[in-house]
Amino acid sequence: MFFHQNTPEHMILEVAILDIGRGTCEDFEVAFAEASPIIASIPGYISHELRRCLEKPDRYILLVRWQTLESHTVGFRQSPEYQRWRGLLHHFYEPFPTVEHYADPVLQNAI
Repeated sequence: MFFHQNTPEHMILEVAILDIGRGTCEDFEVAFAEASPIIASIPGYISHELRRCLEKPDRYILLVRWQTLESHTVGFRQSPEYQRWRGLLHHFYEPFPTVEHYADPVLQNAI
């Protein structure tokens, strides 16, 4: 997990299921490591993590925490940095992922 700053009381959670072309996972992970500092540099960014699926090894989940929805949809997606992110990662996706945003937890239980 890549942490940039302390998690605020309220945040937006971006969730993307990433299906990667067969046989390209290792290259994707290398490219993602290169792309990580790009997203982390965006104002309003809090943290992100990438997890590989156990049942489907060509699938990942990307979780990004933002201060606001606009931090992602405007601050990142409309930035020059996004073009670099896109160039590093988008060619791996088969199909292109759906990205959704989630509000604060309805229920949270910590061990």
